[in-house]
Amino acid sequence: MQLTYFGHSCFLATIGGVRVLFDPFIRPNPLAKDVNVDAIQADYILLSHGHGDHIADAEDIAKRTGATIVAIAEVAGYFGAKGIEVIGANLGGKVKLPFGTVHFVAAAHSSSFPDGSYAGVPVGFVIKTTDNQTFYYAGDTGLTYDLKLIRDWYTLDFALLPIGDHYTMGVTEALVAADWVGATELIGMHYDTFPPLIIDHAAAQAEAKAAGKNLRLLPIGSSVEL
Repeated sequence: MQLTYFGHSCFLATIGGVRVLFDPFIRPNPLAKDVNVDAIQADYILLSHGHGDHIADAEDIAKRTGATIVAIAEVAGYFGAKGIEVIGANLGGKVKLPFGTVHFVAAAHSSSFPDGSYAGVPVGFVIKTTDNQTFYYAGDTGLTYDLKLIRDWYTLDFALLPIGDHYTMGVTEALVAADWVGATELIGMHYDTFPPLIIDHAAAQAEAKAAGKNLRLLPIGSSVEL
């Protein structure tokens, strides 16, 4: 698959020709000022929770592209009321889609909409693709023993983990999480966007290497083949 990074926790995965966008927060992110949001195409938009730094561009992109939003029931309902095609599920559930199966797994975080109203529980996603790849998108989470269940259920090719600390795991905790979910190939997210999240890239990658992990910190706008 091809994976493109649009900053913060936003990625576009192209899986067997299907475009899957995760947590679009682009226009409000000054680090992503060179990303042309209007050029982004998506078939599905997966939202891990309701915080503004994960849903800011979801409505606009979904309405422009006709993408279906996939999210916890409350978040799906929020966007469904705006006339967007949605699929709502809940923690522990699986959704079968043309690009693979999406398993909603636990995330230790909070979740509310920008107006402060309740947005259900946050989730991560384990995706088993039609191309026989399996990966974990953690969303926003702290370190929690629930992550150990992922290794019991799946063999991961890679994991996308938050590493910015303050609001989520930092690098040290993310490396423990990587052990617990059984991933050695890691892609960092939720870092550098705001002052409390700024990390030392070289130190983060050195710490990961010492732990036997390969941590990629993708430049915004860049793509990799996985």
